[in-house]
Amino acid sequence: MKRKLLFIALFLFCLSTKASSPDSLSFFSPSPTLNKQRLHLVTYSFIGLYPITMSWFYAEWYKNYSQTSFHLFNDANEWQQMDKAGHVFSAYSIGKPLIRIFQWTGLDDNKSVLYGAGIAYFYQTTIEVFDGFSSEWGFSLSDVAANTLGSGILVSQQLMWHEQRITLKESFHQTKYSDYRQNMLGGNLLENIIKDYNGQTYWASVNIHSFMKQSKFPKWLSLAIGYGSEGMVGARTNPAVVDGKIVPQFPRYRQYYLGLDFDLARIETKSKFVNGLFKVINIVRLPAPAIEFNNGHQTKFYWLYF
Repeated sequence: MKRKLLFIALFLFCLSTKASSPDSLSFFSPSPTLNKQRLHLVTYSFIGLYPITMSWFYAEWYKNYSQTSFHLFNDANEWQQMDKAGHVFSAYSIGKPLIRIFQWTGLDDNKSVLYGAGIAYFYQTTIEVFDGFSSEWGFSLSDVAANTLGSGILVSQQLMWHEQRITLKESFHQTKYSDYRQNMLGGNLLENIIKDYNGQTYWASVNIHSFMKQSKFPKWLSLAIGYGSEGMVGARTNPAVVDGKIVPQFPRYRQYYLGLDFDLARIETKSKFVNGLFKVINIVRLPAPAIEFNNGHQTKFYWLYF
């Protein structure tokens, strides 16, 4: 939940940084050589906005909870690891546009990866430290491990292939479970998207053409492997009663998916704006056919799964 607020804040920052380009280059075009004006703009923006965004984030999330001494908290077994999948996804998805911003300044690929992914990881680590001083949570080593894995997936591909052949994505659909615990799972669509792990699915979208460049396989079509979980009204177990109301005892089960996906980042149009927009929204797996396998020993086919 906290990571999604951070993602929104950094996403808005990315847009504002590129929108304020001081040079005459096309708004959407990366500089072919190092552009010091752009680099200074991005560098000073990060230095100036870091305390502002962190202060805003602290006020939004932590101010209503008491503080304590720094401590660890083991939440590795909560929510059937859906929150850990979310940390992997967030580390990857926050770092990717930041790398693109440094490429936009004209920095070479290696330095762009180092600075972009490094700043994203620094921001996320700050949030983990905040957790460490909060009586409600604590510093989670499993969260840090998930953040590291997400950054590693991003960085390794960029350094090895200079592109993302395996893209991490998320999809969401509303579920019935939030009706029984709205304060924890959300009481409306926006809150559900942020809080309800039952409706979230995380995907690794593998672009087949990038591994078989001589083939005629469409560049924009990928094979997606997904993970989700349902039946969760509580973090570790489901409560029998919430606010005086009896909660049905839903079975908690994991879901594994195999489906098709559209790699929008590989679709080229005549509009640089549209191309840029496709790259931005490519973190979402659009509705497409999928097969679900779950540990409830059921197999389901969806013509369109989101």
